[in-house]
This record gives sequence, C-alpha cells and structure tokens, in this order.
Amino acid sequence: MQNPNNIACLIVDDEAMARDIISSHLSKIEAINVIASCSHAMEAFQVISNHKIDLVFLDINMPDISGISFAKSINKNIKIIFTTAYRDYAVEGFELQAVDYLLKPISFERLLKAVNTYFDVYANKESDINLVTESYAFMFVRSDRRMIKVDFNTIIYIESFSDYIKIHLANETIVTRETITSIEAKLPNEQFLRIHRSFIIAIDKITSFTNEHVVIHDKALTISRSYKKSVLEVLERF
Repeated sequence: MQNPNNIACLIVDDEAMARDIISSHLSKIEAINVIASCSHAMEAFQVISNHKIDLVFLDINMPDISGISFAKSINKNIKIIFTTAYRDYAVEGFELQAVDYLLKPISFERLLKAVNTYFDVYANKESDINLVTESYAFMFVRSDRRMIKVDFNTIIYIESFSDYIKIHLANETIVTRETITSIEAKLPNEQFLRIHRSFIIAIDKITSFTNEHVVIHDKALTISRSYKKSVLEVLERF
C-alpha cells in the first residue's frame, strides 16, 4: 500500500531509455511514488485525468505536443521538472515556473537536488517526508593501498586484464585488483553497458557505434559476439 504522504509523480518522455533512467533514480527516493511513465503527451493527459499528480518529470522536445505546450495545458498546481538534452529552452521553462531544468544525461545527484528543491518549496512540511536513498552516485575502489572515490559520471570505460582492471577517467586511469564482474555489480545499469568480457562502457560517453565496435573518446572497443544482441538492443533505443 502506498504512503498517502508520498509525492505522486509522472514521467513523460518519448525516449524509453530516458524514462528508465529517471524511473530508476526516483525508485531510490522513498518519498516518491511514480504513478506512470508515458511516451507522449496524450497518454500523460489521460493519466492526469485519472490520477492526482503532484510532480511531472517532463521532456521538452517530443513529437506532436511539445513539453512546453503540455506544461501550459495542465493544472498549475501540478509542478514541473523539465528534462531535456537542449539548453535552448531553459528560459522558457523557468518562465513557466518550473521547479528545475535538468540536462540529459541526468545523474542521480542532480535529480535528487531537483527533488529536494520541490520538497523545500512545495511539499507539506508537516508530512514528515524522508528522503532516504538506497544508493549513491559513486563507488570506492582500492588502488595503491588506498580506497579511492570514483564518481560514476567521470568514468569513460573500464578495461579488464588477467588479474586487475583499469578504470579510465577523463584525466587519469585507476588500476585496481578487482574483477570486472565485481565492479559491474557496483555500477548503475542505466549508465553503463557491458559490451565484452573485458569492457564496460559509460553509455553517455559513446560518440558512435557499429555492429562490431563502440567508439568512445576516439578509441574503438570491440562488441563481442556473446554481448552483441543485448548491446545493440540498448544502443538502438537512442
């Protein structure tokens, strides 16, 4: 049974992967209840007509009815957090008194900040809402006898060797004696993709791909035969 004090949320985005990422982030916040995840505005209108919605995570660049038009059409008591890949709409978004404006790819930390803004400004202070999260946007790995904090959004790709792995970041490479499987278990599935028994890549760092390779920071990494089907299913959603 859902807690009546929870914030009822709606996700509206024409990209399945974007919806999945936002939904995954929101699942880590106890005070949030995702009522529905919609691929277009007409579906979202139907949800709003049948449910009480407090907060909408809304893409702007959608077919048929844009996020801006949708936001102008709904009850002003429903608050909006815009989610988009384009900076160009920021001014118009805030003119609609949006709670926040998130640029894709959206990290958990950035989304949590937006949700906290909503609670600070709009949520009932007497409802004892608790923002307990189940996971974080970083991990610790052992390297050179130290535990080093690695932010997920700084990882480009991870490379496995016989008894150690290299975590390639933008400006450095961290070497740790862990298995790639154990590291994979620490990573959020919506941000990373195993393409080979020796490679895990950050999806948002991809510059191009074929059926055989992924190019990431000018380096071509092989998609192995055993991973090809699942990898292409994910990449072709974009």
